[in-house]
Amino acid sequence: MGVAHARKYIVLPGGWPKTVKSALLHAISLAFNVMTVVHGKAAGSRNTRHRLQAYLDRAHTEIALLKEEIAIKDARWSRIQPRRRPYYGPIQRMRILKLKAARGWTAAQTARIFLVTEATITSWLDRIDEEGERALVQTTEPVNRFPEFVGYLVRWLKATCPLMGKVRIAQVLARAGLVLGATTVGRMLKWDRPIKETGEMAVAEDDEVEVVTRVVTAKYPDHVWNLDLTVIPTTAGFWIPWFPFSKLQRWPFCWWLAVVIDHFSRRVNGFAIFRSEPSAGEVCDFLDRAVDRVGTKPKHIITDQGGQFTSDEYLEWCDDHGALPRCGAVGKKGSIAVVERLIRSVKCECTRQIRVPLDVDAMRKEIALYASWYNESRPHQGLDGKTPAEVYSGVRRNAQSLEPRPRWPVHGDTKRVKRIKMVVKFLEGRRHLPIVELKRAV
Repeated sequence: MGVAHARKYIVLPGGWPKTVKSALLHAISLAFNVMTVVHGKAAGSRNTRHRLQAYLDRAHTEIALLKEEIAIKDARWSRIQPRRRPYYGPIQRMRILKLKAARGWTAAQTARIFLVTEATITSWLDRIDEEGERALVQTTEPVNRFPEFVGYLVRWLKATCPLMGKVRIAQVLARAGLVLGATTVGRMLKWDRPIKETGEMAVAEDDEVEVVTRVVTAKYPDHVWNLDLTVIPTTAGFWIPWFPFSKLQRWPFCWWLAVVIDHFSRRVNGFAIFRSEPSAGEVCDFLDRAVDRVGTKPKHIITDQGGQFTSDEYLEWCDDHGALPRCGAVGKKGSIAVVERLIRSVKCECTRQIRVPLDVDAMRKEIALYASWYNESRPHQGLDGKTPAEVYSGVRRNAQSLEPRPRWPVHGDTKRVKRIKMVVKFLEGRRHLPIVELKRAV
């Protein structure tokens, strides 16, 4: 039977024009799910070419989706008359002109891309050398006076590490030797803000864990452990347009992450990556590895009331290791707040800042790098700016204090400096894992 003859007998369902748009959403979602599975298989391939091609395909897909997002937003802004659109600030104008120079755009091209008029771009170029606070175009270059200089450091650190809030910035600079209050940092960020502040919200972490029977207070390292499970999506989310309206919570659509944290110091004592929801036996094996790695056993383990933590196998493991299993109180705030706050930090500061790998070894490496940075370099607000490793070991790293204010009294080993150089390193090149150092500028 020929192709043309076969088409004669194809009958479309009744009322099909009414479901075309729904079918389009189904087809797009199905295609992306299929591609996720294909990329997952390729990511674990022994063939280097296949792995690189999968990585390249994911990058191209992400670029295409970002371009579509920008096009949708531009289409909305383009319907507003130019004079009614919000103005770019002096810092944003300079950033646009720098991008224009780097890309080799004409004034007309720049105006079209940033939804302004060509006369506006020309005006910026004509007045680019103006000076003073009222200059139409301004840079963030530091000057010699203390407020501008320190403010530049604060804003530059915020631009480099946008996930940091004002409290985190103050703690990081204090660890590096420059003591600033959180209110001072906030004032400097408001004074001249090159980007919108997106620092994470401060979440209180109780010193005590509330449980069903009684309160257990961590009195020393490895006295109380917190254990929990979560899912890390490999794509943007789990939604699909057909029943049951959610993807399977297993690889390649997500990873399962098990994490155990020392309640006293907030130190990550271990983690494990699973392709699907782990069983009670797999959780016990993970705890065995954590105990071997730390070299000691906890007196108490706090969990939620998931099936893995109420099973006989888990309870037998706790009994064999002399650990008292406890479950957080249902509906009670703070029951397992410490480990839940850690999971939130992992997602906000790590997995949502990267393309989540589809290869299990690559995923383990990303979480291991974050855990190392979290323990060694990230100041913890619940620990008064100390790192978990410092509290766990009882030894705090003290950087030499630097004082840039010429008239401020100097005591002890504080060194007076005229200029300060900020060095921001990134753990193995991960932009979301910054390590900040302050040095005396020559």
